Amino acid sequence: MPELRPPLAPRRPTVLRTHGDERVDEWYWLRERDDPEVLAYLRAENEFARAGLAHTEGLQRRIFEEIKARVVETDASAPVRRGEHEYFTRTMEGLEYGVHCRRPVGSDSPPDPARPPGTTPGEEILLDENALAAGSPYFALRNLSLSPGHDVLAYAVDLDGGERATLRFRDLSTGADLADEVPDTYYGIAWANDDRTVFYVRPDAAMRPWQVWFHTLGTPARDDCLVFEEPDERFSVHISRARTGRFLLIASHSKITSEVLLVDADAPTDPLVVVSPRTTGVEYHVEHHRHAGRGTDVLYLVTNEGGAENFRLVATDVAATMAGDIGPSHWQEVVPHRPGVRLEAVDAFAECLVLSERSAGLEHLRVLPLDGGREHVVALPDEVYSVWVGSNPEYDAAVLRIGYTSLVAPPTDFDVSLTDGTRTVVKTQEVHGYDPADYETSRHWVAAPDGARIPLSLVHRRGLPPGAPFLLNGYGAYEVSLDPMFAAMRVSLLERGIGFAIAHVRGGGELGRAWYEGGRLAHKRNTFTDFVACAQHLVDRGITRPDRLAASGGSAGGLLMGAVANLRPDLFGAIVAEVPFVDCLTTMLDPSLPLTITEWDEWGDPVRSPEMYAYIKGYAPYDNVVPQDYPALLVTGGLNDPRVQYWEPAKWVAKLRVTATGGRPIYLRTELDAGHHGPSGRYGTWRDRALVLAFVIDQIGDDVTGATDQPPSGRIAAS
Repeated sequence: MPELRPPLAPRRPTVLRTHGDERVDEWYWLRERDDPEVLAYLRAENEFARAGLAHTEGLQRRIFEEIKARVVETDASAPVRRGEHEYFTRTMEGLEYGVHCRRPVGSDSPPDPARPPGTTPGEEILLDENALAAGSPYFALRNLSLSPGHDVLAYAVDLDGGERATLRFRDLSTGADLADEVPDTYYGIAWANDDRTVFYVRPDAAMRPWQVWFHTLGTPARDDCLVFEEPDERFSVHISRARTGRFLLIASHSKITSEVLLVDADAPTDPLVVVSPRTTGVEYHVEHHRHAGRGTDVLYLVTNEGGAENFRLVATDVAATMAGDIGPSHWQEVVPHRPGVRLEAVDAFAECLVLSERSAGLEHLRVLPLDGGREHVVALPDEVYSVWVGSNPEYDAAVLRIGYTSLVAPPTDFDVSLTDGTRTVVKTQEVHGYDPADYETSRHWVAAPDGARIPLSLVHRRGLPPGAPFLLNGYGAYEVSLDPMFAAMRVSLLERGIGFAIAHVRGGGELGRAWYEGGRLAHKRNTFTDFVACAQHLVDRGITRPDRLAASGGSAGGLLMGAVANLRPDLFGAIVAEVPFVDCLTTMLDPSLPLTITEWDEWGDPVRSPEMYAYIKGYAPYDNVVPQDYPALLVTGGLNDPRVQYWEPAKWVAKLRVTATGGRPIYLRTELDAGHHGPSGRYGTWRDRALVLAFVIDQIGDDVTGATDQPPSGRIAAS
């Protein structure tokens, strides 16, 4: 069969000059989305990827059916109590999206998945996402918020993946939507206590959430009032409601500085009150607590003020704050800074505080009673795991809902007694045909070139032979931690004898704030060399071989994939780069693009700093493509993506097409009706994952079951 020929994007050189340096970008024109040739090129690449991967279509179908068979398609989430009702979400076989429901408190049994939504006595359907999505190629529910009186539901819908959503309101007594409709909103909704005033966030032209508005039910959106506007382009704003219901919290934050303002939920038009004025480099997050019986009314702050690199917990009096006595001089320390423990968050309940902490690369939940009782850490069953505070809307709760999982343990919802720590299973995700005992997980520590010790989490079949195929995943940015979590879709790899590993590289938050600082700005290259060290560790230990090792990462993790592809292409047989931030230098030089200015604190400002320009240029994947043998590549993008513009992966692939040697396949798939998060709907997501897994299995696995007699992808022409 003749070789398939990939599309070649025409070269149209554009000269880019900065700080006396000159770059020639031959595919700069691909950012002109209104140019018919751009869309034609993206479609041609999609067709090439379809044809090049056609021999795996049988395998893709098998994996999709495996995922369907493992997942309980008709199911209900663990109910969460709020007031006199329990709230939960149903999924139904054959339907893409969830159905949000509630029922009166008092049932001793979980919701019956066998009965259609709304047919169990007392059960109400609040919102059916499938009905909202009808007729749209893309659907995402961006916000969902119940009014304090529990009778109106605010929700926001995004129909193209661009993350700008229309806010609507549903009267739960009738099930009908109100006439109110607010366009162009972003993430975040908070109700005032009058059940009529709703605060929401709007983005600017560059997709920076910069304004907080409020809407009054029954009035036109054009009459909405601007509450707060953040003029500093490094900052983004967010709105939330305290669990006590006393305040709404407007948080304005950059990557290194934050400021929180209080809205009186009983008097939402009163002036805003600043908790502590912003100071460059000082971050803080606020939680409200009050106890009428004790006469206490305080704000708890998780902050790095005072040199607390891993953050500490302080308290300040609400009355004094409202009177203007604000700032660190009015704070009382509750939990001091601990060098080995990163304090990430505090959740306040009537009788205790729950601290979310991280140490030695693992998460912990610490319960701190406020009556002088004994504090304790929630006990967990595995050595390597992930745990988090779940949905806990009730301030007076006696139990804490938490979520728990590991690389071998499916997610479980626990209720933990806040008094004695007793743990009760509420719901464990059922995975048909999966036995955790068939698999094992471990934690390795890998030496980085500079001596740092990098955590590496592994999961694979028991008794995996040496030299087995492996998929290594990484991210390494924004202090985001890639914690060891179960994924039902991943089982299709594991059961075929392909191992999975997570490189917890610097730039993430796994080992505290210093771990993050060690992988950002002028230390960014540590992220890439850490990942390479983890890959080399797997090879040196005989766990896998380079031709049997694949790598994957998305967004900032896609930048990581591009960087390691340039640095050590010989270490990997295949790389999956999803919505990769690979043209980072050109993007960081363009303040008009979404998120650029807010990202300067993460990556550096190459506009004003020649040093950062040179540093970023030295690792930017697109700028550093050179003639060498690259691994097989599967690259994805989203035409409506506001976070990583579609042209970044498109330009990267166009350059690789005419530069890479060796003839390994390079595929670009662009979602033309979606954005950063890929296709919407669970079946669409499963099909997307099936394609990615089939690509990985095809490139590094032992057997492509379900393959046709079409030629192997390795025969695809490089140019």
